Amino acid sequence: MNETDYQLHLVEYDFERRFDERVAIEWMQENWSKSFVFCGLYAATIFGGQHFMRERQKLDLRRPLVLWSLGLTLFSIIGTVRTGRYMLHVLNTSGFKQSVCDQSFYNAPVSKFWAYAFVISKAPQLGDTIFIVLRKQRLIFLQWYHHITVLLYSWYSYKDQVAGRRLVHDHELPGPLADVQLLHPAGAAGVRMPRPYTIIITTMQIAQMSMGLTVNGLVYMWMQEGHCPSYLDNIMWSSLMYLSYCS
Repeated sequence: MNETDYQLHLVEYDFERRFDERVAIEWMQENWSKSFVFCGLYAATIFGGQHFMRERQKLDLRRPLVLWSLGLTLFSIIGTVRTGRYMLHVLNTSGFKQSVCDQSFYNAPVSKFWAYAFVISKAPQLGDTIFIVLRKQRLIFLQWYHHITVLLYSWYSYKDQVAGRRLVHDHELPGPLADVQLLHPAGAAGVRMPRPYTIIITTMQIAQMSMGLTVNGLVYMWMQEGHCPSYLDNIMWSSLMYLSYCS
């Protein structure tokens, strides 16, 4: 399928067609550092919230949590489906190397909207932890650490349109990395997850981390050849982020 065939066979919705990625990229280049503000407010809210809830009764919030988790899951699935065809198109027409080094993901039909939606969604996804605080559940370090690092790195990468981030974006798991309760609406509803399910989720998470590190290695290698537009500091911060999740 060449570029013309891809355009002809692609069903592009009005909101995707009207999306101006140039304005989005310009805004992110000027405002990406505001992600630090979001993270600061997030940390103050969750730790201040824990202190506030210490002497108070926990809230149930089961139904809102189910709706929240379902919304995140559907968003992730729809985004993956919408960008998956573009990924297959690049693989089929240009090969694996180009699929890693391709930058047109940021401005191609359909994918341009979902690339921006992905990075912006990292801010509202901070709300996951609010449910944990208000329900007085155990708040583990990886829960809030993952949210903060993903938000900072996603906004940081989008402003530079670096190569290799598309493959990671397409496979981003919905919800927090380590809390199975929020990875699926059934878990949010209080239904005990079968052990095989949790093993599958954990395996997917490990595979995602491994894929991210592999992509970083490929980008670095091909960047030396002049084929992959990226930056050494971006690769370094990304690798440190993935390695920190495994520690």
